[in-house]
Amino acid sequence: MAQTRTATGARDASDARIGSAARVRGRIQGQGNLLVEGHVEGNVTLRGDLTIAEGATVTSEAISAQAVHIAGSLEGNVTASGAVRLASGARVRGDLQGSSIVIDDGARFSGKLDCEFDLPPELGGASQGEARGRASNVSGARR
Repeated sequence: MAQTRTATGARDASDARIGSAARVRGRIQGQGNLLVEGHVEGNVTLRGDLTIAEGATVTSEAISAQAVHIAGSLEGNVTASGAVRLASGARVRGDLQGSSIVIDDGARFSGKLDCEFDLPPELGGASQGEARGRASNVSGARR
């Protein structure tokens, strides 16, 4: 397996890579991290991080991973125990759930967000930032 950068930026010898010329159809399961540079069609279940590189496409009913970083194109739902990040240029259609969700300027997203977050007092009405919120049914692009 090739050493690649994970969604958190770390290198790990147990990483796997699907190269830009590869097309994979079917269910993918694994213990380590996965970098997708090509095309994947099917469900992905990882105990590591998933990175969808710029130019890569993934079509899936369900993706489950520790953290998910998307710079390419994804159609499907994501459940992450950690962070989900949509990089500038990402194109995502589906629901995202994670401990935190970051959508960079230039990313396009259509779907629901499921993530707890703190609202500032002026938006939540509570003092000292005690309000909590949940976003859903979000569509659009950050520019």
